[in-house]
Amino acid sequence: MSPSTPPPAPLDGRRIRAAVVGAGAIARGSHLPALRQLAAEGETEVVAAVDIDADAVAAICAEGGVLHAYTDLERMLAEQRPDLVTICTPPTLHREQSVAALRAGAWVWCEKPPVPTLADYDAVASEEGTPNGPYSSIVFQHRFGSGAGHVRRLLAEQALGRPLVAHCQTTWYRDTAYYAVPWRGRWQTEGGGPAMGHGIHQMDLLLDLLGPWSEVRAMAGRLVHDVETEDVSTALLRFESGALATIVNSVLSPDEVSRIRVDCERATVELTHLYGHSNADWSLTPAPGVPDDEAARWRDFGADVPSSHLAQLRELIASMRAGRRPRSSGADGRTSLELITALYKSAFTDATVRRGEIGPGDPYYTALHGGAPGWAPATGSVEVPA
Repeated sequence: MSPSTPPPAPLDGRRIRAAVVGAGAIARGSHLPALRQLAAEGETEVVAAVDIDADAVAAICAEGGVLHAYTDLERMLAEQRPDLVTICTPPTLHREQSVAALRAGAWVWCEKPPVPTLADYDAVASEEGTPNGPYSSIVFQHRFGSGAGHVRRLLAEQALGRPLVAHCQTTWYRDTAYYAVPWRGRWQTEGGGPAMGHGIHQMDLLLDLLGPWSEVRAMAGRLVHDVETEDVSTALLRFESGALATIVNSVLSPDEVSRIRVDCERATVELTHLYGHSNADWSLTPAPGVPDDEAARWRDFGADVPSSHLAQLRELIASMRAGRRPRSSGADGRTSLELITALYKSAFTDATVRRGEIGPGDPYYTALHGGAPGWAPATGSVEVPA
């Protein structure tokens, strides 16, 4: 927060004033419904929406009962002084918009991919206030909900024994019409291929469940689509705990699925879904010799709270009121972006990459393609703005 910005008013005993930036599908379909639900519970009020398209922002305000429509972010921040800004724009805009909101004293909830590079992420993080915020957090809704929380606790308590082998799969299908949209498949405007734009959710959940990774070895290919980025990648991952994992990210797979499987000493836990999960999407298979009553306790997930923007936003609002750093922010929000950056570096350099080695001075710190021949945008190519 800028030293010249007055401190925000205390959040106790009043609604959180929220503003939505971006009037596209993710704002309409996920952010505004979550904010409206919390408004019905007395937690939030949506005071403004922003988009460079005046007609689009007017429409979203009319649909959602939002009073103030803006085409200028800075003007909205100055006039409305929101407590929370949710960012639903393309990745290339996330850094600038997040920094503007933080400097205005607002907390930030930013859609994935968080920003195009680690350099951008660190620049945003440097603008956070301490020790009580404002903070910038990333939308990683697959971490949230009852299923992920239950399995996270079982693993943290080592009820299932040590995690040994894991599989992380995001195998989706996107046709040529999908990539006919000019900004897709380009490093500058989409931020990366399926590793960045599609598989990030499952990789983030895997890291959230199993903890810090130590090294990655990867391969990437451009097998079908005429794009700058990859359309498929595979990786071998080692965790600090010693557990090993395989990762596959694809947009070439007609039988679409998102899957995480973790084989522990005493059980296998597996999640199979597509774009979101509930308790029923998780399964637990005990090893021979595990008592039936213990396995039954493992399988008791409690009340079903599906993974969703609402589940994450509910926790974020609680963090705001408590003045504490929310999950999926700071180092915790950076971990999946660091893994993806390392995955690309490994694939494009044919080398093992270790956690923590990519920093200022490394070409991959400021561009996910790292300037690698055959992967970096061609010299003189014209980037299409988002």
